[in-house]
Amino acid sequence: MLLRRRPLLGAAVVGGVAYHAGKQRVRAQEAEAGQDYQIQQLQEQNAQMQQQLQQQAPAAAPAAAAAPAGGVTGQLTELKGLLDAGVLSPEEFEAAKAKVLAGG
Repeated sequence: MLLRRRPLLGAAVVGGVAYHAGKQRVRAQEAEAGQDYQIQQLQEQNAQMQQQLQQQAPAAAPAAAAAPAGGVTGQLTELKGLLDAGVLSPEEFEAAKAKVLAGG
């Protein structure tokens, strides 16, 4: 009688292992779906931010390109303000200053 129970026990073990493997596969699929959703959300946020930056960039460019109306002193003052604000690097500031002082 003990021999008859062993095949049944083996089938139960195999069934339990298969159940556990299936459950793990479902968990992995759910985790992957969650990651896919998060990636999609981040990509949408990135696209929105890039679109906002593109809309803001053209508006800021004409303001920086406008020539100051204060002569050489006014131009140098404006360049120094841009340098202090971090808009210009020291190298860009020196190049622009040389251009203003040269009369160009």
